[in-house]
Amino acid sequence: MPEEAFQIHGLSSEFPADKPVFADIAGEFVAFLDDAKVVAHNAFFDVKFLNSELAALDRPGIGRDRVIDTIAVARRKIPGAQYSLDALCRRFEIDLSRREKHGALLDAELLAEVYLELIGGRQPGLRLAAEQADVQVQRRERETLAPRPHAPSDAELAAHRAFVESLKQPMWLELTDTQGED
Repeated sequence: MPEEAFQIHGLSSEFPADKPVFADIAGEFVAFLDDAKVVAHNAFFDVKFLNSELAALDRPGIGRDRVIDTIAVARRKIPGAQYSLDALCRRFEIDLSRREKHGALLDAELLAEVYLELIGGRQPGLRLAAEQADVQVQRRERETLAPRPHAPSDAELAAHRAFVESLKQPMWLELTDTQGED
């Protein structure tokens, strides 16, 4: 392992010795992705490597239409800013204290938070009531009314008949008179 690379990610040459090669886990990887979008920082750089490995195994690659590059999203949303993962974390006040070296899992977690910020999905201060210790949730039983009868009474029917008979030239009679004139 070159010393420069070791300084960035902290992985020795011995680290991958007991790990499977891509060909051994490619099926699981493809199944994991399924048809989901791939969100990555500087995505097309990484996808070129993945597609090269997939092609070597005669498997279809990841299409550009399935890739969301957070650098491209950041350039559109905040032109002129710095776009490194660290810079975006600082901009969005995402805690970087756990990040001593580049690591795939931690970087993925940080990128998920950055991506949520970029698409406007994270809303600080919006918490579920269960998360707030001082909030008491009270349930009230809903008052229900007795069902109303739907059929009109004899008095209501008589009142309706009297009202209809009092109408002068009701529209429905004009329509029935003209229907027979074809």
